[in-house]
Amino acid sequence: MQTFTEENYLKTIYHLSQYHDAPVQTNAIAEKMQTKAASVTDMMKKLADKQLVDYKKYQGVQLTTSGKSAAVNIVRKHRLWEVFLVEKLNFKWDEVHDIAEDLEHIQSADLVERLDEFLGFPKSDPHGDPIPDKSGNFIAVPFVKLNKLKAEDQGLIMGVSEHSSAFLKHLEKSGLTLGKKVKIMEINDFDGSIELNLEQKKINVSREVAKHILIKL
Repeated sequence: MQTFTEENYLKTIYHLSQYHDAPVQTNAIAEKMQTKAASVTDMMKKLADKQLVDYKKYQGVQLTTSGKSAAVNIVRKHRLWEVFLVEKLNFKWDEVHDIAEDLEHIQSADLVERLDEFLGFPKSDPHGDPIPDKSGNFIAVPFVKLNKLKAEDQGLIMGVSEHSSAFLKHLEKSGLTLGKKVKIMEINDFDGSIELNLEQKKINVSREVAKHILIKL
């Protein structure tokens, strides 16, 4: 069993390594967790002693098989709790992340499985992120970031890569929510902002916002 802090480190390493096989650097972990690199190094040594990570000084860190399993389980609990909070307790999608950060540390495996069944075995959370099953498997839906699309491209908003409350409130206010159909009308060469057709309405989206919106073509 890991402490809350150890679980948070495992989850952070998992997220940082999700899209590449290279070791994760301690500075990247420190930046993500808003802590000092020395504190990260100390924790990596502890996790390595528990055989949850492979850590080599100056070369970065990778999750071991058991470390990845633990991290995926934390992610699974987090995303299931987000579904519960939105669907059953009527929280908004911008309100649930911090609450789920606390709930994800509950250790009862039986509770998690009953929660999954109660929710009807959801495949994704309120932000479009896939939920691993009890074996740690999940269906990865292919997506393209909105800022990578070209004029006349169109698709459905299927997720976001930024979960801060301020960002999600901005999307909600703009109508850029999951399942909405968008079409690229024009891309501004100067600042990279995008003019979209959103459900028959034209809106402008900044490049900073567009890079965090995930589109299924």
